[in-house]
Amino acid sequence: MGAIQCTFRRYEKKFILTPEQYEQIVPVIRDNMEPDEFGQYTICNIYYDTALFDLVRRSVEKPIYKEKFRIRSYGVPGEDAAVFAEIKKKYKGVVYKRRVAAPYEAIRGFVDRHEELNKDAQIQKEILSFLRMYRPEPKVYLAYDRIAFAGKNGEDIRVTFDENIRFRTEELDLRAGDEGEPLLPERRIIMEVKVPYGIPMWLVDDLSEHRIYSGSFSKYGTCYQNYIARNLFKSGGYEKLC
Repeated sequence: MGAIQCTFRRYEKKFILTPEQYEQIVPVIRDNMEPDEFGQYTICNIYYDTALFDLVRRSVEKPIYKEKFRIRSYGVPGEDAAVFAEIKKKYKGVVYKRRVAAPYEAIRGFVDRHEELNKDAQIQKEILSFLRMYRPEPKVYLAYDRIAFAGKNGEDIRVTFDENIRFRTEELDLRAGDEGEPLLPERRIIMEVKVPYGIPMWLVDDLSEHRIYSGSFSKYGTCYQNYIARNLFKSGGYEKLC
């Protein structure tokens, strides 16, 4: 886990693709980028929030500044697999990510009981400050299947395609398998373009040719709005959030 990148600063543009649009855009991606070394893989997340869902409620209002916290693994984690605890912040369109990595039990001890890890002391302090301020608790499990591409010849760009997004609000344990209910009613692929500055013109031109436009989309935000908030409203629990 020594070579794991733990800090990010970049712009992230999201595109919600139909299967037809996906088939149109993938050839130009393959021509100009290299497949991720891991091929297709599953990303598993547990999103943490306050008892009243303050973080996601603020996020869906699209403020200038927002933040969220999650633990993440790549696939269902084994005993020694890297699991991440990470804060993701967005300010004026720029995304900042700070994370630490350790085996699952160590990460749970760090997040749940504030037990120190033997690495990344400054990032640990930032995460612990966040945890002490918000006192977040596990709220939603979200998983999806990803194909990723990286830039060729040193071009600093990453493009990912996520589909089969599923969630659950019980069994909030990364080791409990990656099953869940579908998040979206129809098959859609979420494309994210991640760059330090602007999107390269070869991609801008192809997106324009196929009339593929960026839009706002949050997996956790969509889950909250379409399922959690609705169920709270039906059960009368939504009144506690107001």
